[in-house]
Amino acid sequence: MPRRNAPEVLPGNGPRVRAPRKVSLAALVLVLSACAATLLFNSRAASLPAPGAIGEQTGGQQANLDFSRFAHTNQHAQLPCLLCHRREGTGAQPRLPGHTPCSGCHAQQFQDQSHPICTICHTQPPAKDLKPFPPLRSFTARFNHARHTSGAARPAAGCVACHRPAQRGVALSIPAGLAAHNTCYQCHGPRAQTAAGDDISSCGTCHSLGRLTRTPTSAHAYRVNFSHAKHTAKVNCADCHNVRAGTARGQQVSAPQPLMHHARPGGQSCMTCHNGRRAFGGDDFTVCTRCHTGPAWHF
Repeated sequence: MPRRNAPEVLPGNGPRVRAPRKVSLAALVLVLSACAATLLFNSRAASLPAPGAIGEQTGGQQANLDFSRFAHTNQHAQLPCLLCHRREGTGAQPRLPGHTPCSGCHAQQFQDQSHPICTICHTQPPAKDLKPFPPLRSFTARFNHARHTSGAARPAAGCVACHRPAQRGVALSIPAGLAAHNTCYQCHGPRAQTAAGDDISSCGTCHSLGRLTRTPTSAHAYRVNFSHAKHTAKVNCADCHNVRAGTARGQQVSAPQPLMHHARPGGQSCMTCHNGRRAFGGDDFTVCTRCHTGPAWHF
C-alpha cells in the first residue's frame, strides 16, 4: 500500500509526478492577472495623444476642436512659454507670436486662409489687421516676498522698488497688469538669469495656470486714519511688517493690529510706537484729535 505523501506514478513513458492542485491554481491566477494588466495598459496607452501630435490628428478628431479660440489648458500647456512669447525687448505689453510658432504644429490649418484658426489673431482674415493682445484670464500670478527681501534678489531700493503710495498716501500700491510687468522687468528682463544660472525671463517664472486672484489693496489700518506716506519718512517697512516665508500670497507679510487702545497685550499694534515715548499717546489726551476727528470722535 503506497504512502500518503508519495507522488502518484502515472502509466506512460516513465513516471510523471502530478503537481499539487494548489500550485496549479496559483499559476492560473498569475497568468490571468498578467493578461488583464496587459490589456488595461494597452487600452490606456492607445487613448493618449502622441507627443507633438497637435497638428497630426485625424479628421474626426480635428472636427471636435474649436480652432477659433486659443487655450493654454490643452496640449499647449506642455510647450515652453518662450516658444511663443519671445522676449526681444523690454516692452511691458505682450505681443502676438506670429505665424512661425503656430504653423509648426498647425501646418494643415495655415494652408487655408479662411480657416477659423486665423480669427484668433486677425480681425477679418485674410486681412492682416491684428486683434489686441487678450487680457490675463486663464493664468494667475505668484510672488514670493521672502525670496525678494534678502540676498541678490532684493531690489537695491527695497520695498519702494515695487510699492508706491496710493489712495492719497494712505495705502501702498500692489503692481498689477502692465504696471506689474514694468516693475518686474527691472530684474526679469530678456535672458535674465539668477546667480545660479536659472532662467527668470520666462512667463512661467511668475505665471501658472489657474484663476487670477488679486491681492487686496485695502486693510483695516486704512480705516483708522493711517498714512503710509507719513510713516515711511520716519520708520522702515521692517519696523512694522515681517516677511513670513512659505505662506500663501496675501499672508506673506504681517501687519500690526490697527488698534490703539484695545490691542492684544504682547502683540504689535499702533501702541507699540504711540506709547508716549517714541510717539504721542499714553495719557496725553490733548493729542487725541490727531487720530480722532469730528464731534462724535469717529476715526
